[in-house]
Amino acid sequence: MFEDEPHAEGAAAVAAAREALQALCQELNLDEGSAAEALDDFTAIRGNYSLEGEVIHWLACSLYVACRKSIIPTVGKGVMEGNCVSLTRILRSAKLSLIQFFSKMKKWMDMSNLPQEFRERIERLERNFEVSTVIFKKFEPIFLDIFQNPYEELPKLPRSRKQRRIPCSVKDLFNFCWTLFVYTKGNFRMIGDDLVNSYHLLLCCLDLIFANAIMCPNRRDLLNPSFKGLPSDFHAPDFKAAEEPPCIIAVLCDLHDGLLVEAKGIKEHYFKPYISKLFDKKILKGECLLDLSSFTDNSKAVNKEYEEYVLTVGDFDERIFLGADAEEEIGTPRKFTADTPFGKLTSQAGVECNLQQHFEKKRSFAPSTPLTGRRYLQEKEAVTTPVASATQSVSRLQSIVAGLKSAPSEQLLNIFESCMRNPMGNIIKIVKGIGETFCQHYTQSTDKQPGSHIDFAVNRLKLAEILYYKILETIMVQETRRLHGMDMSVLLEQDIFHKSLMACCLEIVLFAYSSPRTFPWIIEVLDLQPFYFYKVIEVVIRSEEGLSRDMVKHLNSIEEQILESLAWTNNSALWEALHSSANRVPSCEEVSQG
Repeated sequence: MFEDEPHAEGAAAVAAAREALQALCQELNLDEGSAAEALDDFTAIRGNYSLEGEVIHWLACSLYVACRKSIIPTVGKGVMEGNCVSLTRILRSAKLSLIQFFSKMKKWMDMSNLPQEFRERIERLERNFEVSTVIFKKFEPIFLDIFQNPYEELPKLPRSRKQRRIPCSVKDLFNFCWTLFVYTKGNFRMIGDDLVNSYHLLLCCLDLIFANAIMCPNRRDLLNPSFKGLPSDFHAPDFKAAEEPPCIIAVLCDLHDGLLVEAKGIKEHYFKPYISKLFDKKILKGECLLDLSSFTDNSKAVNKEYEEYVLTVGDFDERIFLGADAEEEIGTPRKFTADTPFGKLTSQAGVECNLQQHFEKKRSFAPSTPLTGRRYLQEKEAVTTPVASATQSVSRLQSIVAGLKSAPSEQLLNIFESCMRNPMGNIIKIVKGIGETFCQHYTQSTDKQPGSHIDFAVNRLKLAEILYYKILETIMVQETRRLHGMDMSVLLEQDIFHKSLMACCLEIVLFAYSSPRTFPWIIEVLDLQPFYFYKVIEVVIRSEEGLSRDMVKHLNSIEEQILESLAWTNNSALWEALHSSANRVPSCEEVSQG
């Protein structure tokens, strides 16, 4: 399968690597071209670098890169990327966990000098893994709240060969619900844009399964009799389900950190039409999804569709969370045993530690404590899950802007009118222009992330506009008092001030929704210098007391990021500011007083 090495040095190591790779390729049924390319790349890297750890793990990295480069022609669909070999299969065969893979892959990309596009692919993959891990940990207790405990099911009597296993046990239901969720999420990449949207999509899936269990008379045994969302007469002997399927979205949001308006929006505008589409395509069948006569077919069909998605579009098979070996394959603390309550996560301390360290390094869901701006931090809030933290951030944001409009208030209009030159027209023009640019980039697909739906862009923009006008009003009131009623025209006519303030408000909204569009995305799309963004951060924190501790920490971490590197680039506006001040750097006392 492979050509002989031209050099004798390290022949034993090369032979061992060739043998290991050949065994791996045979198990994956991989084509010779990709296998040969993987070996060539591995040999080249091994010749220049010392590869610590197991050879098979580095071979898996090389093999993954070779597979992703491969393009296969398909019937009717043009070309398909990836050799029909998913990352999950490669890692499973190489006995390499996902967390280990991300760590080794970063080193491999540096050693191989892989292009930026490939690095961004790995970043997206890692982000997807993080979101899925967080949501799966929420899925387990919510499922247990609604449905029976699968390890409390009555033991099945031995059956003869002719007897068929009764389909749709609680374990089957658990697997089906999760698979339906990850399949739906994969087909709504613009919904999977952030943790909050993905979580509410999960609640929609649970709501659908619950409704089917209630509506199907022979499947009510799947339900937890103590679930708070059951109809009031559920335990009556003559209980009969209503004609319309019940909706428990409000109950789930109340019990499990959801946001009702957001969840209902996902259900009505995306989830329900999509499920109808699956019925139209005959992927889902039957009056009741869980009926004994249709559940097996529905489960097989959804799994088949999802497998095709993983091979052609995905990479990471999220059903891996359901496996008995999930903690070894992923590093996720997840294992059910007969003597352990369902939903209780158990794993080795090392795995827990690895996962925690992984998330802390990424800082995606847990911003680190900044070195600056500590005086603005509120008392430390109770430890919460990433989903609870995200939904609470959105809830806090919504409470800040509750009852306000995305337009100047009466008081702000009066301040505008008191100026020598009314700045309102220009301000509205600036805000509108920023909004158009934001929506255009938010909905546009890039190498870094898929484009989101315009509805989400408009929703995020509206929150930012309300926040902008609220903070602007607070600033103007404070400045008017401080300057004893002096004319505010000069300040309000500074376009860069409004652009910076609006950018900061958009960043707060994106952070609240745990969007992957992290800083400096917003200043890049708005073509705003980091130096100007930096100048409004402290003003915003001082002016809006409603910001959560995490929001303040996030803005402070951006301050650090700008101070450490972004402000010192060649084209930075900082140099111009220094030049205009005759290269005089302000003293510590002046900075403290300012």
